[in-house]
Amino acid sequence: MKILLLDKNHPLITEQLTAKGFSFVEDFSSSYEEVLNKVGEYDGIIIRSRIPLDQNFLEHAANLKFIARVGAGMENIDVEFAKKSGITLISSPEGNRDAVAEQVLGTLLILMNRLFISSQEVKNGIWKREENRGDEILGKTVGLIGYGNMGKAVARRFSGFGCKVIFHDILADLGDEFASQVSLETLKIEADILSLHLPITKETHYLIDEKFISEMNKEFYFVNTARGKNVNTKDLVTAIKAGKVKGAALDVLEFEKASFEKLDSENEDLQFLLDSEKVIVTPHIAGWTIQSKEKLAQVIVDKISAQFPQP
Repeated sequence: MKILLLDKNHPLITEQLTAKGFSFVEDFSSSYEEVLNKVGEYDGIIIRSRIPLDQNFLEHAANLKFIARVGAGMENIDVEFAKKSGITLISSPEGNRDAVAEQVLGTLLILMNRLFISSQEVKNGIWKREENRGDEILGKTVGLIGYGNMGKAVARRFSGFGCKVIFHDILADLGDEFASQVSLETLKIEADILSLHLPITKETHYLIDEKFISEMNKEFYFVNTARGKNVNTKDLVTAIKAGKVKGAALDVLEFEKASFEKLDSENEDLQFLLDSEKVIVTPHIAGWTIQSKEKLAQVIVDKISAQFPQP
């Protein structure tokens, strides 16, 4: 099988799959239109986020048997059309779930204990203790929306903090020793901390908006390592200013480019997030560790090898 590799990834992908009988062409610079002219030659495509594989693209990929995305989400692929076309879709959320879970916990601890702020103050000769009094996770209720690979890994990390972990998911009977499944209404009533672990779909676009926030019973901390467009930024900013959201740790932003390479626009709401002491912003790196780079690649290799063994 001939595979087109459209993004740079860990070299173990090409090394191991070549040894198993696959052949590769690497193309990290061609435009959408340039790739379109040759995609019909390939049996498989391995991507991250650089090029969208929309219906038009897939219609040109007459011989395509699989698309493998080195990552969790599939929003840059026309999933419905791919499935109708008999194309197998492969992703690798198992590879970066632990990295995501550690960042959720790490940024939350920094946020709730004002660690970054107080460190910067001390480095600038400012010594404030009472003003930097922290807030403990112990005794709080953590609410997760989405309980797939990422949500479960996050719940495991919270298990040693003496807190209650609940979650809502559209699938039933997912509860385990680390978290209890509840209705969305119950989650809104009980949660002191809210963390998102969702794909971006029509149903989850702007899930967190003015209405959702107003229905939260308590003032709460908010963490988003899912997708930026799960959140209406303007409504989140309003809630932070009003104190309903006590603080936010945002690894993803509504204003990112589709490729996740940089911010796509600037506006006053984004500037508020960047300037606020109540907000931690990171550049879409929650799943981006030294270890996850290798694990993501290995998951892709293993899944392709299992589903498409070569003679």
